[in-house]
Amino acid sequence: MTAALSTALSRTESLSLLSLTAACVAVLANTFQGDGEPLIASLALSGVAFSATFAMIRWLGPTFIKSGLKGVDMSKHHKKELPECMGAICAIVYLLVVIVFIPFPFYKDIVAATSGGGNRDVVLQTEHVQQGRFLHRFPHSKLASYLSAIISLQSISLLGIGDDLFDIRWRHKFFIPAFASIPLLAIYFVDFGVTSIVIPIPLQPYLGELFNLGALYYVYMASVAIFSPNSINILAGINGIEVTQSIVIALLLVLNDCLYLLTPYPHPATDSHLFSLYFLLPFLGVSFALLWYNWYPARVFVGDTYCYFAGMVFVVVSILGHFSKTLVLLLIPQIFNFLYSIPQLAGIVPCPRHRLPRFNARTGLLEPSVTPWTAERQPKPPVAWALKLLDRLRLLRVTLDERGNFVETSNFTILNLWLVWRGPLREDRLAVELTAMQTVVGLFGLFVRHRLALLIFKEDNWGISS
Repeated sequence: MTAALSTALSRTESLSLLSLTAACVAVLANTFQGDGEPLIASLALSGVAFSATFAMIRWLGPTFIKSGLKGVDMSKHHKKELPECMGAICAIVYLLVVIVFIPFPFYKDIVAATSGGGNRDVVLQTEHVQQGRFLHRFPHSKLASYLSAIISLQSISLLGIGDDLFDIRWRHKFFIPAFASIPLLAIYFVDFGVTSIVIPIPLQPYLGELFNLGALYYVYMASVAIFSPNSINILAGINGIEVTQSIVIALLLVLNDCLYLLTPYPHPATDSHLFSLYFLLPFLGVSFALLWYNWYPARVFVGDTYCYFAGMVFVVVSILGHFSKTLVLLLIPQIFNFLYSIPQLAGIVPCPRHRLPRFNARTGLLEPSVTPWTAERQPKPPVAWALKLLDRLRLLRVTLDERGNFVETSNFTILNLWLVWRGPLREDRLAVELTAMQTVVGLFGLFVRHRLALLIFKEDNWGISS
């Protein structure tokens, strides 16, 4: 049965999107009256990105189904075929928007460095002009950072689209995000190059104030680049969860950026956090449009493309914005989910291809999905002991027969674990609770980063301990 996703926008939707787009274009035009106002321009382009994504998902959804890009929503009474890979639309719109945005953050530099062009009060001597520009004054490093971010996002989007088209195996695609991060790491090396970490105060008498990791720091950043896209992809399986977790992380990163921008004095990290906002705001625009269609009951699926693309956006802003440790704190639920999944990912416990929660057609609720054990295949004694211990700690659900043999164990994902704790839940309720958990943990992570860290460090990028 095919989902009825109409290609036509309603009159109200059309008028709303046209009004939003017109307002955003007017704001964009007005920014050129000053110094370009890149933050306002980014916000306006985010509105355009929302409108374009919202409309294109509606227009292209049925076309994707006809092309074979479709999937079945297993957690419903009436299983329907829905358009798959809608994250590709988000990624393409996003990339076009950030490319169009390129002149805005450099508008002031271009005007100031161009003979005549909007800067007519400045008299330039011939010997000071090189082909009409002060080439040494243009912030080439900032432009290189921006372009390297676009290259990395394009690369990861191609991986996601390839995965959606060809269903690439995990062992083949797991490390590919590291290659997509090479442009970021190269620019980091040339433009910034800091590989030292601050040592906590209690350890400074032994290790000094700074410890240089050297090449290991680039290994760490490459590891973050591998983990972030894959972690969004692992924490998936119910309507809306991929998009909502990404929106929460993005909003928390925006909040972190605002902490540096809304200070009573100019902060040294202002440019880095403005750079972050330039990439996060359009991402929120396309993500909110996708969420409209992917929230329960979903009318489209996001596909692996969105997961990889979203994770790489976070990598881009954290590496080039120089706050990768903050991103790690915001990914604590994803880190837990990955560590919790290791027994199945490593093959210690049998791992089915899909571990999404099981839909109970009688109750209409989701229950933990399970991995069955047979009499011939039982866990080895150390594994059996560990599984029983996890069951006692309520970190797993184990079913034994009368002889003590394993019958089934719940799958190792945070979605199934939440259902073990909370009992059967409706799909949207499960998504809401996990999103709330992501928000609370993320806010606590920012609190740790900017307040509790001052207990063991002399100062923070944002504030200084008393």
